[in-house]
Amino acid sequence: MDTKEAKKAVATKEKEVPQVDRVLVNQIKENVEMKLQTLYARTLKTASDGQIYKAMSMALRDRVMEKWAYSKEQENETNGRQLYYLSMEFLMGRLFGNNLMNLGLEAPVMQACQELGIDLEKVRNSEPDAGLGNGGLGRLAACFLDSLATLGMEGHGNGIRYEYGLFKQKIVNGFQVEVPDPWLEDGNVWEVAKPEEPEIICFGGKVERKIKNGKEYVMLEDAQCVKAIPYDVPVLGYDSEVVNTLRLWGARALKPMDMGLFGQGRYVDSLAEKELAEVISKVLYPEDNHPEGKALRLKQQYFFVSASIQSIHRKFKDAGNNIFDFHKKVVVHVNDTHPALAIPELMRILMDKEGLDWEDAWSITRQTFAYTNHTILEEALERWPEEMLRNLLPRIYEIVYEINENFCKDLWKLHPGGWDHIARMAIISYGEVHMARLCIAGSFSVNGVAKLHTDILKREVFKDFYQVEPQKFKAITNGVTHRRFLLKANPKLAHLITEHIGDGWIKHPGELTHFKEQADNKDVQERLAAIRHENKAKLADHIFHKYAITVDPDSIFDVHVKRLHEYKRQLLNVMHIMFLYNKVLDNPDFPMHPRTFIFGAKAAPGYHNAKMIIKLIHALAKKVNNDPRVKDKIKVVFMENYRVSLAERIIPASDVSEQISTAGKEASGTGNMKFMLNGALTIGTLDGANVEMKEAVGTDNIYIFGLTAEEVSNYYQLGHYRPYELYQRQPELRQVLDQLVNGFLEEEHPDMFQGLYNGLLYGHYGMADPYFLLKDFEPYCQAQTRLGLEYKKPEIWWKKAILNISHAGEFSSDRTIRDYNEQVWHLPIYSK
Repeated sequence: MDTKEAKKAVATKEKEVPQVDRVLVNQIKENVEMKLQTLYARTLKTASDGQIYKAMSMALRDRVMEKWAYSKEQENETNGRQLYYLSMEFLMGRLFGNNLMNLGLEAPVMQACQELGIDLEKVRNSEPDAGLGNGGLGRLAACFLDSLATLGMEGHGNGIRYEYGLFKQKIVNGFQVEVPDPWLEDGNVWEVAKPEEPEIICFGGKVERKIKNGKEYVMLEDAQCVKAIPYDVPVLGYDSEVVNTLRLWGARALKPMDMGLFGQGRYVDSLAEKELAEVISKVLYPEDNHPEGKALRLKQQYFFVSASIQSIHRKFKDAGNNIFDFHKKVVVHVNDTHPALAIPELMRILMDKEGLDWEDAWSITRQTFAYTNHTILEEALERWPEEMLRNLLPRIYEIVYEINENFCKDLWKLHPGGWDHIARMAIISYGEVHMARLCIAGSFSVNGVAKLHTDILKREVFKDFYQVEPQKFKAITNGVTHRRFLLKANPKLAHLITEHIGDGWIKHPGELTHFKEQADNKDVQERLAAIRHENKAKLADHIFHKYAITVDPDSIFDVHVKRLHEYKRQLLNVMHIMFLYNKVLDNPDFPMHPRTFIFGAKAAPGYHNAKMIIKLIHALAKKVNNDPRVKDKIKVVFMENYRVSLAERIIPASDVSEQISTAGKEASGTGNMKFMLNGALTIGTLDGANVEMKEAVGTDNIYIFGLTAEEVSNYYQLGHYRPYELYQRQPELRQVLDQLVNGFLEEEHPDMFQGLYNGLLYGHYGMADPYFLLKDFEPYCQAQTRLGLEYKKPEIWWKKAILNISHAGEFSSDRTIRDYNEQVWHLPIYSK
């Protein structure tokens, strides 16, 4: 189908905008104008774009607050079981548009903006992305909060109010440069500070025990204490009366400055205590390749879990509950190992504040916590130096030590004389504290985030634990909120779906399966193609204005956006692009549909290889995009500072979803689900949730290639992998690898990518090519060839796209939350 036909297909099918409530429109107009006057002493004619955003947000916020107040009142009256979800990250994205959607006010607000002469899109784009996360872990947590509220469950998030988030990515001469992300510099409309509800968090000091009236009291003397101030953000559900809370903690010094030192003229010294305290909540994931950074990370983790557990305990007691019912009223979910210290922190409160003995405290604790593991990577299974934990958190260390002693005693009964076996399971072992083991020992439930991931946990990573308590382990596949990533991000596609199956899918995503009945409908195929083309044209326009790169909306948009890590194999994607480039150079008439390869990724500041891959992408882009011999058959674009709002722009415009991680390394993935939801076709390995996606859509509707997780595991165990032999045997692969180091990409610095080259062929400190890029190169190229040929057959391509959309409901976070509630949390449901 050509572009003109596509546009005509959309134009002939667009329905008229439904009539909106005039009274409501007028109220919104009055509210916005009133907010401009009362907040800024401005009118619409004199207000800036930022002031208009604030005024509109505050007008919307009034409605949110009213609903939130009612929900809290209902929550207090019912005093039912509640979930507290502890996570280092909550990648919430922009809230203005999401709240507008969840309140059902998009149409009247759009009408009000038209009448006031306000550019609603500009208002949406004036909101900064909240700097509260980095990748899939944080976005998953945000999706969960959305689904919890929508489904009518009382589930609250707890995290850190990072002042600067991770970092804002800038690209300078092709290199990633990290600059601060001051997302809070103009305030946060959606948060409510609660300075009247602080918690005190203590570090260091000495544990003292005193006997009073025959009872032992444990206290911490000479500790350094900071204040944790809560900032609450309301979390709306879609068409739901339940409004939950994301509670974010900011660190503050107990006293803002030392006036004595200030009076002596020691101005910098007078603020030292304040600065040392507040650095705790400054930045997400400070570098931990030095002792100070490692200690700060540990401080961050204890800071937010201690504040959270103290706050949860206080709320529980204020409701008049009996402490022995704590686990009946409260379930605390630990999202990966970062919040693991919540387990000994609850023990501390139950014993030192409530006066419970060890057995009762441990029984309550183990029935309160649930743990989700998100990785099998050894380096990501957190461990802390035992000495650091002892010095920084002496009382917590005592409790962890006792947990470990009791745990090992129980293991000894099962494995008498099995020192090696017990060492593999001990929480404290060889001078390190293993946080994943603490989570398993202290939780009633442990789950992986995909079937394959959970199988690997049971079979390999936590095999010893699984053999002791198999009933604990569950498989609950991740999900994404289809409302944000389809209904909000791709409204014309959402309209097309609703036109054919009704709007029930918005709250019941399983109903998307009815859309498969349209898979052979040529009219629907054409309209889907037209919607995609329109989204691609908008993205192409953005790329041109941002990067001065012209891309063709009629080309295949092949997209690889996710955190940059070697196991996610952005480098394999680059190698394939180089392979195609070489084909075009060898044969200018090489038959291929034009491709636009789009990347977006942040690399951790200290991750050298990841940062060099970003430089490689830019070097290749410079080479390819400016080579007239290519004739625009290939374009390469790297979109800097990848974030939620950018994802909402890219994903609806994507034809191909790159999910090519080394099999067995990606726990689940959630980007794969967002692309599937929008009808992009997946090229990927049998890794994470890709396995279940293939089962859902069928082998013919996904492009699977490469080693399986079992084959990867066998290579690791047997050590038979010889990547250099592949290099010698495959001339096209050899050409690509040689081009990394022969000046083909960087004439002035031919050794720029020598490290990447050496890692693939010879290894650094371990095996060569540990993520099997060379082994999967040829199968990947073959899958890409098959994909390119099928893109040229619209009746095949768009049928596959429709089938992917129709099965995407299985990967909604609504389904995930229902699974968690049935298997783990057992929360009451209050909403309709």
